[in-house]
Amino acid sequence: MAKVILTQQGYVALVTINRPEAMNALNQEVIEELIDAFDMIDIENTRCVILTGADDRAFVAGADIAAMANMENEEARAFAELGHELMETVEYFPMPVIAAVNGYALGGGCELAMACDIRIASENAVFGQPEVGLGITPGFGGTQRLPRLIGSMSIAKELLYTGRNVRSDEALRIGLVSAVYPQESLLDEAWKIANRIAANAPIAVENTKTSVNATMEIGLEEGIELETDLFSECFDSEDQKEGMAAFLEKRKEKNFKNR
Repeated sequence: MAKVILTQQGYVALVTINRPEAMNALNQEVIEELIDAFDMIDIENTRCVILTGADDRAFVAGADIAAMANMENEEARAFAELGHELMETVEYFPMPVIAAVNGYALGGGCELAMACDIRIASENAVFGQPEVGLGITPGFGGTQRLPRLIGSMSIAKELLYTGRNVRSDEALRIGLVSAVYPQESLLDEAWKIANRIAANAPIAVENTKTSVNATMEIGLEEGIELETDLFSECFDSEDQKEGMAAFLEKRKEKNFKNR
């Protein structure tokens, strides 16, 4: 049985981690299937991606501890590098990726959610980086993305040093997620956000993602220069002409063609 399921509805792709018997824990097979799933998404006809977990207990409960327990240094390094490949595949995917966090998102699961552009959570969602209690550090980017995302080094360090879990209401308060919904409506809400994104000009959305992601890597002056380049690049597109024409003509319907 496939550990990752890829489906498409309109301009939105849905990627489901399908290992419910292990609470969708990440092992080598699951990570590789996730990378493959993102590689298989039809870029030309996809404007947003939703990432979620099968069942209602877990988004991803973490990396597979049973698979990690007897690793030596070089095996652990290779596993971490594979994990980073997945996180970068998600983070730098051309179109926005929404994490619909439907339960536990611990360790590698929290790191995977943080690699997504937007995180929304069910009321029963739980986040955390519990690695220090296992005698290890976060290995898939948790020490780097958490403080950047929530904007508080003190809170990030407290969570990382204690390994304390965070329920959905606290995750919303500290900025780890942008919204919390009842479990039964979470995926519907993800689809609403995805379809709203998909209704916009794909080139403009992609360029906006590129510019926002760059804030993590470059200074303000260089970031402004990049934004200016991407802004002016949009004026080479048919979508810019269509979007502004629709505004001036007071048309609600816009025919964006991704060119």
